[in-house]
Amino acid sequence: MTGLDFVGPTCVNFRDHPFPDGQGHGFRWVDLKSFRFPPGSQDSGLLAAVVAHEQFRHDYAGGGVDPGGTRHGPYWLRAVKSGDYQPVTRTEATQVLAEWANQHGGLPGSLEDALEATLFAAVNSASRLYRLPGLGRDAFHDWGGVHIDFHEFVAIDDDRRVLTLLVAADD
Repeated sequence: MTGLDFVGPTCVNFRDHPFPDGQGHGFRWVDLKSFRFPPGSQDSGLLAAVVAHEQFRHDYAGGGVDPGGTRHGPYWLRAVKSGDYQPVTRTEATQVLAEWANQHGGLPGSLEDALEATLFAAVNSASRLYRLPGLGRDAFHDWGGVHIDFHEFVAIDDDRRVLTLLVAADD
């Protein structure tokens, strides 16, 4: 298995930005976790390493990373396999994420800037992108339906040797 060194998290929380007319966008956020990987790493090994990493044990619903946890987002950890990730184009990833971000109307400029500098920068610099498709209700953990939307991508940047796990969700 390929080793990943956790670099750090970045979170863009929509509630940190003022929306006009009190629009309710406060329960959405983007979480990015970045990892360095060694030269010569293969995608299959990188995907397996990120799924096995303790930082992957995150319910994305306020509990944070639980190194001994059994959940990942809305799913039981055991239900998520590295082979579940499907290759996607930059255009597809950008479209999904932009539609999700703008689904309730326009964004404040400060939030657009923050998303461009974090989320879309990772997508645009990626050599390859993968998406975790919906795994179905059978994969949900005991309270896995709390997320209204849950979008997960892995961006692999060969030039910087950085893998970024991107989660855009709301609850």
